[in-house]
Amino acid sequence: KLGCSDQSATCLRNVPVSTLVANNATLSQLPNVDGKVLTTDYATAFKSGAFNRVPVLSGSNHDEWRLFVELLSDLSGSPVTASNYESQIQSQFGVPASLASVIAQQYPLSAYADPAYALGAAGTDVVFACNARMDVRNLSQFVATYQYEFNDEAAPNIYLPALGYSLGAYHSSEIQYLFPPPVPRLDPTQNQLALDMQKYWTQFAKKGDPNGGGLPTWPKYTAATDQAMSLVEPAPTTESTFATDHKCAFWAPIIGG
Repeated sequence: KLGCSDQSATCLRNVPVSTLVANNATLSQLPNVDGKVLTTDYATAFKSGAFNRVPVLSGSNHDEWRLFVELLSDLSGSPVTASNYESQIQSQFGVPASLASVIAQQYPLSAYADPAYALGAAGTDVVFACNARMDVRNLSQFVATYQYEFNDEAAPNIYLPALGYSLGAYHSSEIQYLFPPPVPRLDPTQNQLALDMQKYWTQFAKKGDPNGGGLPTWPKYTAATDQAMSLVEPAPTTESTFATDHKCAFWAPIIGG
């Protein structure tokens, strides 16, 4: 598309900006399987064990998609409501109306305090949670793997103006716990959770195992036990209902898990 015979920096640096802009729709943030740097896609590599065999600490946040519900609503100029719920599912997830209707039945508005929560739950599950679980299920066959779920529903909102609903444990909200900002935003119990998380991550970086230092035991992930560490106050705890909470059985045929 850009007139380059390969992906060399020299060629790409010489592409006019106008050509880049004209082809913007064809560019992607997704990994590019070029047969050189990446010889296959992540899912295939994880399933087959064709990756660098090192311990893995991986996870997701309980309400990942709520942030995107707001951002995408701002872009479209149309906040999610009860009347446009299915059409929002269709547009935000890129699915046909027939599948949007099925998803809406799995995430009925009656089960949520706000339409944004319903849409946020569906997006969290299909984009983040169930894919994260699929990855750790594959990786754990070959290396020591530790899954987490960040679960502080009162995580400070550091990106957007005050909203009419809570962002919960939204996408990237855990970063402020791992790398504290210059101006403290966390209350005392959140600060304790932050300290625990920093200890886990440091232990893992040091020895490939997050356990130690008097913290609650973080079990290795196995498909048989299907356990994750719930990062929540007053102390992290093991959870065994991740797949059920995020409706992964429903999403498996759709995401290929």
